[in-house]
Amino acid sequence: MRRADARGLAVAGLLLNALVWGLSWWPFRQLESQGLHPLWSTALVYGVALACVLCWRPRAWQVLLQHPALWLLVLASGLTNVGFNWAVTTGDVVRVVLLFYLMPAWSVLVAWPVLGERPSRGSLLRLLLALAGVVIVLKSSDSPWPVPQGAADWLALAGGVFFAITNVLLRKLGHTPSEGRMVAMFGGGTLMGMAAGALGLAAGVVPAPALASAGWPVAAGLCLAFLLSNLGLQYGAARLAAHTTSLVMLTELLFASVSSALLDAAEFSTRTLVGGALIVLAAMLAALSGPEDRH
Repeated sequence: MRRADARGLAVAGLLLNALVWGLSWWPFRQLESQGLHPLWSTALVYGVALACVLCWRPRAWQVLLQHPALWLLVLASGLTNVGFNWAVTTGDVVRVVLLFYLMPAWSVLVAWPVLGERPSRGSLLRLLLALAGVVIVLKSSDSPWPVPQGAADWLALAGGVFFAITNVLLRKLGHTPSEGRMVAMFGGGTLMGMAAGALGLAAGVVPAPALASAGWPVAAGLCLAFLLSNLGLQYGAARLAAHTTSLVMLTELLFASVSSALLDAAEFSTRTLVGGALIVLAAMLAALSGPEDRH
């Protein structure tokens, strides 16, 4: 295969991943309307993905025993999905995705103690730019302070923090076998989804799992979509530079914005647009920064 063709397929794989994540709010909402809370949906989707990985590599789970640090990845990646999937199902889609995409800003703070990467002047400026965008997005006429307005905001922010931790851990644990990292990430979504669902059920805020027959085709499609999107991510990220991967993945914002606008699932206020532009600009600058600016 020619180099240009391979690069095109790699970009297509990343675009598929961004498309699935950008549109995932819709099937999660459909499943909730059919009786399955997004926490149970998360456990279901990642449980199927985990089963597929273990069928492909039956001994992959043993890598977690050989590398105990991977359990940190289980926790971080699982909580990432719990936060994002729950938030995007219940909150304003664009607002949730914007708050979640503070991940590059949080990565600056997480990489310092974990990887020993002291933040550069450029990374600190990008952090301030992203935080300025958050202040604008969160400030409302109902509150004198720019604070999260409800559970969806808190979940989106928490999901972004854990997403940053997940990405830093993936770099920290890059020496471990890839199938072990896949088991950790899929297992994290399964275990944390089930654990959060059980806690929510005990607290009376999450209904017991139940899915009407009309919801099963949606669930099957979502499982297949997430499997294909992960394959696309694995293929594309392994063949493209990190900054190229980051830029292509930003198209998730476009897919989420357009789909939510068409289906009336988001509010495009001036405040959201201005603050979102600053957050996206910070993420783009982080993706475009050279290696010398990252250490």
